[in-house]
Amino acid sequence: MLLLPQSFSSLLKNNDYLQKLFICCSAIHTHHGIPRYFANRAQRRKARFWERNFCAVSCRHAEQVLGQQTGVNYAKKATMCSSSSSGQDMTNWLWSIYNETKKQTEALIPEISKNSVNPNTIFANNEMSLDNIEIYGFDYDYTLAFYSRRLHTLIFNIARDILIQEHRYPEGLQEYEYTPDFVIRGLHYDVQKALLMKIDAFHYIQLGTVYRGLHPVPDKEVIAMYDGSHVPLENMSDFYGKSSHGHTMKQYMDIFSLPEMNLLCCVNDYFMKHNIDYEPVHLYKDVKAAIGDVHVKGILYRAVEADIENYISYGEQTHAVLKKLYEDGKKMFLITNSPFDFVDRGMNYIVGTEWRELFDIVIVQADKPGFFNDRRKPFRRVTDKGVLHWDRIHKLEKGNIYKQGNLYEFLRLTGWRGSKVLYFGDHIYSDLADLTLKHGWRTGAIIPELRKEVKIMNTKEYVHLMTWLQGLTGLIEHMQVHRDPASQAVVQEWIKEREAMRSQTKNIFNAQFGSLFRTYHNPTYFSRRLSRFADIYMASLSCLLNYDFQHTFFPRRTPLQHESPFWPEQTSAGAMNMPFVVGHINFENC
Repeated sequence: MLLLPQSFSSLLKNNDYLQKLFICCSAIHTHHGIPRYFANRAQRRKARFWERNFCAVSCRHAEQVLGQQTGVNYAKKATMCSSSSSGQDMTNWLWSIYNETKKQTEALIPEISKNSVNPNTIFANNEMSLDNIEIYGFDYDYTLAFYSRRLHTLIFNIARDILIQEHRYPEGLQEYEYTPDFVIRGLHYDVQKALLMKIDAFHYIQLGTVYRGLHPVPDKEVIAMYDGSHVPLENMSDFYGKSSHGHTMKQYMDIFSLPEMNLLCCVNDYFMKHNIDYEPVHLYKDVKAAIGDVHVKGILYRAVEADIENYISYGEQTHAVLKKLYEDGKKMFLITNSPFDFVDRGMNYIVGTEWRELFDIVIVQADKPGFFNDRRKPFRRVTDKGVLHWDRIHKLEKGNIYKQGNLYEFLRLTGWRGSKVLYFGDHIYSDLADLTLKHGWRTGAIIPELRKEVKIMNTKEYVHLMTWLQGLTGLIEHMQVHRDPASQAVVQEWIKEREAMRSQTKNIFNAQFGSLFRTYHNPTYFSRRLSRFADIYMASLSCLLNYDFQHTFFPRRTPLQHESPFWPEQTSAGAMNMPFVVGHINFENC
C-alpha cells in the first residue's frame, strides 16, 4: 500500500493507475469534485493534496506527464484528431474519453456513498460558540411544536369552504383536495400573472418549475412573458416576502403557507378548466383573506385544541432540549404570534403542565414581524383565563403571560442584548431577519424539510447522479474547446445528457419544484436568505441534544471562485465519518 507522503515520482511509475486518474481528474478538476465529497477536516486535507498534485494542473501539463511515462503524446493526439480531415477520428477519441471518464467516475461512487451526511447535524452559516450564549429564545409553531400533515389538510379545507360560502366562489371547488407533496416552501407567486415558480439566488426563474394552476407552463412561454428568465429586483417581493408597494411577487416562506399555495393552484386550475374569465389579483387577495380567516377567527386553534393528538407531533424531543437548557442555568423566553390558550394546550401536551416554570418570559400574540419594528405597542399582562390587565408594565416577570409589546421595550426591560441571545424560529423573515440585522442577536433557523432532503442526498441514486453529473460537466467544460463540427456534435450530445440528469436530480426531491435549497447548481432564493439571516440551521431543536454548551459551530470554508481551493475545508461537526481511501492509496495515515 502506498502512502501519499512518499516520493511523488513513485506514483508516476504506476502508468496504468496514473492514466486512469488523469482521465478522471481532467474531467472534474475544475469543479473540485473529489474533495467536495470527503468533507471532514482530515479527509479534505488529503483530498486537497491529491487534487493539488494531479487535478489542479492543466490538462495540457497532465498530458505531457502521461506522455513521458507512456510514450504517447496525448496533446498531439488530440491535435491530430482535431485537424484530421475525417471527423470520425475526433468523434471516436471524444467518446473514448467520455467512456473512460464515466468508468473512473463510477469507480469513486462506493467511497463517496460512505460519506453520508448526518441529518441531525447543526449546520453553520456563521461562526458561533454556544459558550457565549446566555439566553435562548423560541418561536412556538414549527419550532417548539411540530404538526402533522392533517393540519395542512384542515387549513386547506376550511379556507376552500370560506371561499365558497363567504366569497361566492363556485361549488365545484369542493372536488379539490389538499395535495401534500405538490408544492415546497420558498416559492414565488406572480400575483398579476397567476404563476407559481422557484427562483434562484440571482433572481433567475428555474425553467420547468413554473406552474399555472396544477399544470407546468412551457419554457418558451415563460421566456416570452418575462423577456428571458430573469425577474428584476423591483418586481421581486419586499423585504418580508410580501407583494406590496408595487412588488408583483409574493414569496411563501412560512410552512403554514403550503395550504395557501395549494389552494391558489386549485382555484386557478378550476377557472382555466371551465374557461372562466377572472382577475388574478382578486383571486390572490381572496385566497389570502380566506387563509387569514382560518387563523384570525380562531377556527384553526379551536380545531387543534379539540383533537390535539391528531394534529401535534410530540415535538421532536422539545421537552428534553428545554430541560437541558434549564438545568444548565440558561435563561429562556417565548415570543409567538399564537394566542395563549392555544400555546398552553400544546405545551401541556408536549412538555407537561409545568412548562411555564422553564421560561423566564412568555409573550403571546406578539404580531411578528411588527413586534421587532413597531415601538408603539406596549406589553399587556394576561391572566390564565384570558383576562387583560390595564396596569403599566415596569418589569417582565417569570410566571406571567404578556401580550403584544415590542422588542425595543423588551430590550429595555430585560437588558438582553447582542450576541449573548440566541433566538430560534422557522420563518426566515418574520422570526430572524430583523433580529440579526438590527439587534445583533444570534439566530437559529428550524428547517423541518432539511431532514428529508439530507436523507435523499444520502441515497445511492442521488450520489450516482451527482457524481456523474459533476464528471460530465467537467468533461463538457474541457472539451468544448474543440470547435470542429464533429466535436461540437459530440459535446451537444453530452449537454443533452446533462440537462436530462439535472431534471432527474430535481425530481428526486419534488417532481414539480425540486429541492428547497437548490435550483440545479445555484442556491435558491430561499437558501440565499437563509444564509444571510441564520447563524445556524437544523431540522429540529432536538439536534441541540448532540452538542454540549461549549461547542463552537464553524461554517465550511468554501473557496470563492477566484481563490485557490487547496486549503483544508471543514464540515459541521458530526456530519460525516469516513476514512478517505482511493484506489491503492491510503490517506488515513497521512
